[in-house]
Amino acid sequence: MRDLEYTYLKARIKRLTGIDLGSYREQQMRRRLSAFVSRTSAPNVFAYCRMIEHDSGLINDLCSFLTIKVSEFFRDLLQFEQLKTTVLPRLLTENPCLNIWSTGCSIGGEPYSLAIILNELYSYRNHRILATDIDDTSLMRARAGGPYRSAEIKNVPEPLLQEYFSNREGSYWVSDKIRRKVEFRKHDLLCDPFEEGFDLIACRNVAIYFTDEARLHLNCRFHKSLRDGGILFVGGTETIMNARAIGFTTLDHCFYVKQSKASQSQHGLRKIAVSVS
Repeated sequence: MRDLEYTYLKARIKRLTGIDLGSYREQQMRRRLSAFVSRTSAPNVFAYCRMIEHDSGLINDLCSFLTIKVSEFFRDLLQFEQLKTTVLPRLLTENPCLNIWSTGCSIGGEPYSLAIILNELYSYRNHRILATDIDDTSLMRARAGGPYRSAEIKNVPEPLLQEYFSNREGSYWVSDKIRRKVEFRKHDLLCDPFEEGFDLIACRNVAIYFTDEARLHLNCRFHKSLRDGGILFVGGTETIMNARAIGFTTLDHCFYVKQSKASQSQHGLRKIAVSVS
């Protein structure tokens, strides 16, 4: 895809969908969009843009393509074991009712997995789990609690599968008692406001598609959204190289703790000049 075509397509996508590709890695996104447009009946990018201008179905297809939907319950079992045995018990000693944000939640595998773990640890506590995504189609499925395919629940231990899921005609559905514990909402990480006061923020395998500048900006905003001592949970390939400069200390692989303001001042942190408004 030529520079002019990509620039034109980016502008049209932003106008029609609200998704700003300027913060995504250009080479990767350009390659994906080239392949996507080539699979349509349009002879070129400009013709494709004319096609989608007044076709909501094609726009929905484009949005679904742009938003990655790789999701499953208890994805990366070692990290979820760390959550269960170390991270969540640590947070629960500081706050008996946790405030958690699962970003880029897709079809709901991650926030529902968190809800199941918390229900196993302390079923009587009223935690808040906010789950957000940019894609309406994914959110509709997540709110409904299914249907989920066998591949999407393959990491769920059999006792938890029996306790928290029902099988209807070969598809799996989350039980109402878990579904009610998660609040789903549409949200764009790159432009929408962030709440504050979270104990745990999970943002896994989302920022890998962003530019380095966008990732830095995002991590600074996550830092602001966490309470002192709150924890940021990232993907296995998303090491935060400048974590200490932002104000995080490493708890373990994939887990970063927000330092208190006193600790940041003592060590001369927050030297990165990034707006987090």
